[in-house]
Amino acid sequence: HVITQTINQLLEIFGRMGFSVAYGPEVEDEWHNFVALNIGPEHPARDPFDAFYIDRDILLRSHTSPVQIRVMETTKPPIRVVAPGRVYRPDTVDATHMYMFYQIEALVVDEGVTMVDMKTTIDQFIHTFFGPDVKWRLRPSFFPFTEPSGEVDLLWVDKHGKEDWMEVGGCGMVDPNVFDAVGIDSEKYTGWAFGFGIERLAMRKYGITDIRLLFQNDLRFLKQF
Repeated sequence: HVITQTINQLLEIFGRMGFSVAYGPEVEDEWHNFVALNIGPEHPARDPFDAFYIDRDILLRSHTSPVQIRVMETTKPPIRVVAPGRVYRPDTVDATHMYMFYQIEALVVDEGVTMVDMKTTIDQFIHTFFGPDVKWRLRPSFFPFTEPSGEVDLLWVDKHGKEDWMEVGGCGMVDPNVFDAVGIDSEKYTGWAFGFGIERLAMRKYGITDIRLLFQNDLRFLKQF
């Protein structure tokens, strides 16, 4: 499947860049999915209409960031890890959104890590995966678990043939509150993280204009890859 192929390509690229791979449960508790990531109780992401809750404090993970928390709980810095997997959000389904999709996140924690390191890694990854001519941009954003934060956009052609920017992920420097939650000395260590939607990466690489095509199991479509 094109998603499996894309994941394997991503893991190969990050493996060559010195990252190990970590996996975590798709059914998560609120502490790993929200609290440890500095996402407070009033944040809209914790609303029952914005997450698939199974029980009062158990839900289908809404991102792969809980894997980063589990790694930091059990591993001392330096840390250099990527985490691929399925995530779940009650989004309205359209050409670029699904209620189940795949993410890959990267986390680096060490002494003296900077935003420049992160941007260089993203640039190297994008041009290795897509080729030297792809255009991308980094723009300011906000996430509770990173500060400063940004979003990564890729230039692509949509289903109407119009060239436009498509947001593929978020990034930023790990917030000290996240380090405090997992027992890492935020005075000694810094870190950065980014997360990309794997389907959107595949869409940009293979010229797929509707994410729903990836999940319809139409062999006429899938055999193109």
